[in-house]
Amino acid sequence: MTALLIIAAFAGADIYIKSNVHTDAFAVMGQSQPASDTVSEQWIGDTAFAMISPDRSSVIDLKKNVMYMINHKAKTYLETSLPMDFAKLLPPEMASMASMMKMTVTVNPTGQTKTIGQWKCSGYDVTIQMMMMPMKMLVWATDNVPFDLKAYMDKVYGASLQAQMRLDEASVAEMKKIKGFWISSETSSEMMGAKFRSVTETVEISKKSPPAGVYSVPAGYAKQDKFSMQDLQGK
Repeated sequence: MTALLIIAAFAGADIYIKSNVHTDAFAVMGQSQPASDTVSEQWIGDTAFAMISPDRSSVIDLKKNVMYMINHKAKTYLETSLPMDFAKLLPPEMASMASMMKMTVTVNPTGQTKTIGQWKCSGYDVTIQMMMMPMKMLVWATDNVPFDLKAYMDKVYGASLQAQMRLDEASVAEMKKIKGFWISSETSSEMMGAKFRSVTETVEISKKSPPAGVYSVPAGYAKQDKFSMQDLQGK
């Protein structure tokens, strides 16, 4: 009876991942931004994936092979087939700058291991160069996860990175040198004398029944064909 109850409880359950995100305070061009702490969630289903944060979300429909990038502040969304061609999604006023926005990514394993929470992780140094503005990342990844890691890497990982970081296919291929699921990442960069730093750390990986609508665009959101300038500026 107990076994049947457990099976029933997990029927229809998906993988739920919760991460805490901290961003340091910074000031640039006379504008100050206070430190912030938010929560990011991921849902991994058999045919869909969702990454949800307070301002933005991305949803991947594996049956249709499409991704929806959702801007909650503007109540808009963009639909694109996969693999995503970032250059084709730029607004007309930015199209001529596509080559300037091209990123160069380099990934190198550190050879170090570290236990974060319940996960034994391996470390990776990541350098991202765009428009002479370098970004450094220290990523800790693990292969000890309760889901099909290979399927996740093949079907979800690349598209998820493209949605979050606006990477091209070459950059995604380099990122795939990171073996495993990201448990923690620390990102630092500098622009116009201002220093930026953020840390993301996974605190939960479990099986849960997804809430209604988690794999869909919220009702009433307007569809757009290309990124807006506000999208690219993170607004």
